[in-house]
Amino acid sequence: MELNDADDALLELLRLLERRGYRFVTPTPASHARVLARAGRDEARCLTDVLGWSLPFRAGVDSEVQALLDAAGAIAQDGEHRRASVRVSSLHDRLFVHSAYPTDATDAVFFGPDSYRFADLIRAELTAHPLARQAGVVDIGTGSGVGGIVAALAGEGARVTLTDVNPAALRLARINAAAAGIAPVLIESDTLAWVAEPIDLATANPPYIIDADERAYRHGGGMHGGEVSLEMARMATERLAPGGRLILYTGSAIVDGADPLHAALETLGAEQGCALRYREIDPDVFGEELSNPAYADVDRIALVAAVMTRAG
Repeated sequence: MELNDADDALLELLRLLERRGYRFVTPTPASHARVLARAGRDEARCLTDVLGWSLPFRAGVDSEVQALLDAAGAIAQDGEHRRASVRVSSLHDRLFVHSAYPTDATDAVFFGPDSYRFADLIRAELTAHPLARQAGVVDIGTGSGVGGIVAALAGEGARVTLTDVNPAALRLARINAAAAGIAPVLIESDTLAWVAEPIDLATANPPYIIDADERAYRHGGGMHGGEVSLEMARMATERLAPGGRLILYTGSAIVDGADPLHAALETLGAEQGCALRYREIDPDVFGEELSNPAYADVDRIALVAAVMTRAG
């Protein structure tokens, strides 16, 4: 699929920002809100205010950037101000475009601390166990494309497929991939039925929180938010080539000291002939969610890394 004029404008925006040395690390939404609540944070005064902190701005903050945002259709009027509908974040010396703060829309394309941890997990795994040349890589639920792009850059000649149910995500993932010099196959689907070949590497960073609004990028379904992770793992392991791997980064609700997702992945691995390596990355995140009645029996939410490898 070719980039259209609006896509080209966002791609040129990424290239312009790269030439300028733009960098912005996106925090959690809670941290973002706290920063914006400080005195004097009501109007953009620099480029990171516009494209990082999603602050409203007046004409003249940066005419070159504003022209590209206009061409991309990525500026909304906000009273006497204007506001970018996208953000740009840096990760592993590359830039990614994604949805502006706050990410309340049902088709929002999220990027945040999980994106950084997911990318670091992939890089570490592929440094320790490199991909074969021209490996087939599939990033399931790609969002802004982080998993597939990081994996592709780590593997020589990797053939990359990005899947997502959200066309807005696939659009931005395609732009981010183009900025990284990658031309992926894009599939709008919640299954792998349209992926023709066996998979050498699958990557997934599924949602793992119970979200009352059931936003696709955040809602993990049953199992206290672990259902989508387990389903993605099932889809991937069913399609792995001999020696193929799934790198899964997600969260797991710990109940009475037990990890139901770990147990379910062990059962799945035995069924699919896949060895499982599983570890906690962070023992306690999103503690505020435990006030939600849906988490009434949960001790904590842990961030976990799972690597499932099919026998060769």
